[in-house]
Amino acid sequence: MGQVEAESKIFRKGLGLKDEVREPLRKDYKGLIVDFARTHGFTLAAGELTFRLAKEFGFCYGVDRAVEYAYEARSRFPGKRIFITGEIIHNPYVNRRLEEMGIEFLGGPYGTPEKFRPVTADDVVLLPAFGVSMGELDILKETQAVLVDTTCGSVMNVWKNVERYARTGFTSVVHGKYWHEETKATVSRSGHYLVVRDMDETDVVCRYIEGQGDREVFLERFEKAMSPGFDPDRHLELIGVANQTTMLSTESLAIAEELRQAMIRRHGEAEAEARFRSFDTICSATQERQDAVLELCREGVDLMLVIGGYNSSNTTHLAEICDQRFPTFHISDSDRLISPTVIRHKPIHSDKEEESRDWFPPGALKIGITAGASTPDVKVDESIERLLSFRGLSREDLIGN
Repeated sequence: MGQVEAESKIFRKGLGLKDEVREPLRKDYKGLIVDFARTHGFTLAAGELTFRLAKEFGFCYGVDRAVEYAYEARSRFPGKRIFITGEIIHNPYVNRRLEEMGIEFLGGPYGTPEKFRPVTADDVVLLPAFGVSMGELDILKETQAVLVDTTCGSVMNVWKNVERYARTGFTSVVHGKYWHEETKATVSRSGHYLVVRDMDETDVVCRYIEGQGDREVFLERFEKAMSPGFDPDRHLELIGVANQTTMLSTESLAIAEELRQAMIRRHGEAEAEARFRSFDTICSATQERQDAVLELCREGVDLMLVIGGYNSSNTTHLAEICDQRFPTFHISDSDRLISPTVIRHKPIHSDKEEESRDWFPPGALKIGITAGASTPDVKVDESIERLLSFRGLSREDLIGN
């Protein structure tokens, strides 16, 4: 059995059933084509189709661990109701598979007692890879339910940084999406905070730091993205930068530098050094997947297929990188590949799925493929097989028997 905290009944290091769930996990998530590609230089060919897979893609360690803990929980507590506070990760197939295993998803407003009303002391609750806010954790502890914490280590590293900022009187400026579960969990552990989505919002903050902003406009702009009682005239005097771990790395670094330069212009270089702190908290898996897709883009392809949930931040950023260079299609699952003439996908900067036509040109074609850190290999396999079928080919034509 994994280690458990007796008072709060929180499993944080698994439930000791790793060997027992290995085969069900392999059956549900592994990909034969992907395994073959990894031993053949990430390049596969059949007929006039060549597939170039990024050298890093799909499940990261944190996601692997979270899904494994969910399967262990189901095996360890076969007679209990198991809830999860929200999506365990942002992938529709994985979350659907958990539902099929009898794991129930809690609905309701984030951080409210209403959300957790169904939970009793006889139940088990999974905490997702993004973590939960301090408020949600307090509510869950009061239920006396068994808690299985799958929070990613990279996320907890960010928490340590914002907690350090808070202890020393610094405001956390977080590059992220204020509505994202991970960011909500992070800012609940900070003191005063401000969340910036992109460089445009960062520029607004920088102008205010330098005395060029309008207070009321600022407060209205960031109304949903700042701590209660936030006062930009006081709380931007000492700032520490952190990130939602799945954001675009280059943008996070640029935002931190922009804020640092604004503090220098406002206070002078010597004083700014004492007023500004920054830690690069982009997770290594996110960075590796972004680097791998950049390498693939440099090699050149005719089109890019990015596979993963539409609400997956790290998957969206992979699509953004590719879209700057090649025709790019972000699909949530292989069933979005309708035919050689029709694809359903989510364009960059669109809030909804759209349908495109004549997307898969005839003749010789080099197809780049990557997948977000919450996308299982089986979904990459299925997508490749679907593309092969458009040319009358099969998996055997690609990898043999």
